[in-house]
Amino acid sequence: MRQQLRIIAGLGNPGKKHARTLHNVGFWFVDALARKLGGDFRFEKKFDTELCRVALRATDIWLVKPQSYMNLSGGPIRGVLDYYRLRPEQLLVAHDEIDLPLGTVRLKKGGGHGGHNGIRDVVNHCGADFMRLRFGVGHPGDKSQVTNYVLQRGSGEAETAIQNNIDEAIDVLDVLLDDGLDAAMKILHTRIDP
Repeated sequence: MRQQLRIIAGLGNPGKKHARTLHNVGFWFVDALARKLGGDFRFEKKFDTELCRVALRATDIWLVKPQSYMNLSGGPIRGVLDYYRLRPEQLLVAHDEIDLPLGTVRLKKGGGHGGHNGIRDVVNHCGADFMRLRFGVGHPGDKSQVTNYVLQRGSGEAETAIQNNIDEAIDVLDVLLDDGLDAAMKILHTRIDP
């Protein structure tokens, strides 16, 4: 069945201090998509988000960057969904994923939050039935180091790998719109890793 994608939310923390941290990969993705499609973000106070409308395959897509900090991302996203009368099934959330190796990007629908506090809050406000675009950032190896790890900037090599994943994910969005999630997953998940 064809996915009716209408909103892509990137998860991250606002402000220059956080801009290049691994935890902000979701923001990197929607920023890159806006640049490619000629869109500009503007702050919408009523949602506490930055919003950008773009056209993808002749479909209006809202790009969303909640400005409420990662752990409170769900309320702003829910506000945009409700205002535009969209369903959680029409939502794709892009975020960092420590349980995937660096250089990996995966799509999925539904599931738990996997310990990701931003996803936890989106699930709390929107239910679990939304699509996720998960960018692997690797794991520091020790659970106690996770917070510090994701709140710092990655190496140049890590940033290059993530940027390559962002490009791959943007390329598969046409397939997601035209042929559905399963077809997009097949392309994204069967590519040959470098």
